[in-house]
Amino acid sequence: MSFPVHRMRRLRQNEQLRAMVRENSLSVGDFIYPMFVVHGNRVKQEICSLKGNYHLSIDMLIEEAKQVRDLGIPGVLLFGIPDKRDVAASEAYSPQGIVQRAVRALKEEVPQLIVMTDVCLCEYTEHGHCGIVENGYLQNDASLELIAKVACSHAEAGADIMAPAAMLDGQIKTMRDALDKKGFINSALMAYSVKYASRLYDPFFKEGTKSNVTSGDKRSHQMDYSNSSEALREIALDIEEGADIVMVKPAMFYLDIVYRAKEQFKMPLAVYNVSGEYAMVKAAAEVGKLDENALKLEILTGFKRAGADIIISYHAKEVAQLLR
Repeated sequence: MSFPVHRMRRLRQNEQLRAMVRENSLSVGDFIYPMFVVHGNRVKQEICSLKGNYHLSIDMLIEEAKQVRDLGIPGVLLFGIPDKRDVAASEAYSPQGIVQRAVRALKEEVPQLIVMTDVCLCEYTEHGHCGIVENGYLQNDASLELIAKVACSHAEAGADIMAPAAMLDGQIKTMRDALDKKGFINSALMAYSVKYASRLYDPFFKEGTKSNVTSGDKRSHQMDYSNSSEALREIALDIEEGADIVMVKPAMFYLDIVYRAKEQFKMPLAVYNVSGEYAMVKAAAEVGKLDENALKLEILTGFKRAGADIIISYHAKEVAQLLR
């Protein structure tokens, strides 16, 4: 049957009808808010390329986290900026590291929040790579021990979910084994299973974590953005190794991967709406080229439509206010 028996516009006549048959919708509960914690006191410095997001000392992080909680956002993802960087990434797994101290403070002061932590070494190394580098190449197996030490130190501090970002082969199994051996059987892992080598991370590294690669690049371990079936193999391996949540990063240009991942694996699926995606929306809005609020809702709903269960986004606080 076709027109005029079927008129698809019948259910589009007004907002009430459109809402009644809407297939996907955003909820505040979908979001995780990324936060950047630094040493010091009373520090709240806006990140220029991530307007509305800040470098926060722990005392100011707590204040911001309470706002996140009050908006109904269920959790935060912590990134730490160390005082010093060295080849061993020593602050990454120190009990007195900035993330470890921040986790303890958050669990004490804002216990309602889920605390996720980024488990990677690039913020903490002199060279800006995600592990041990020898002869210009990131050493996979030698770096796994350090990644496991970071994960265990975060769990000991009280983190609920650890998110390994390095795209090292075997990192989920190594972390899972180390956590279980120390008794952290309920500490969850959110794998950056599909992390493409993308220029969309530039604002995050240049200004967010202030971490720069001194030589080479990360294409030896992050994925080639030309590939899609490889992404599914990566996800399958992480699930086999013990991942509780899988992730696709970036999000906007990779919705085909999000859709395929959800269809094939039926796993809890996160997307990371990364810094470059956020910065593009903000820049276009600032020069009056688009309606920022309308576009944010359209982009984020697109993630849900493709299959995302969890959206990590710098827009989270703004959108939570819009949805409320």
